[in-house]
Amino acid sequence: MSNWKTVCKLADLSPGTGVCALHEGEQVAIFLSAQNDQLYAVSNFDPFGEANVLSRGLMGSAGDEIYVASPLYKQHFDLLTGECTDDNDVAVPVYKVELASDQVLLTL
Repeated sequence: MSNWKTVCKLADLSPGTGVCALHEGEQVAIFLSAQNDQLYAVSNFDPFGEANVLSRGLMGSAGDEIYVASPLYKQHFDLLTGECTDDNDVAVPVYKVELASDQVLLTL
């Protein structure tokens, strides 16, 4: 796990909401699913609103897709792929996220 970096503790996360963490100079939005305790991490940068706000978005789901809705213009970003479900030409970077004890770890 040498490429993995601790960005926060599990206790810093609330199910169904996001937090912002700094990972190698990039803002990352980290989410804990209320349905299955799964962790997700995507870039915090909303390409439509051009602001670092995705961690403040609302988590939701449609079928098997789990997404975050941007708090600015409400576009949905798939938390597994980073793809915008409202515009197939737009996506945000996705980070690999792991839990080790109570530490949330990220890698590119």
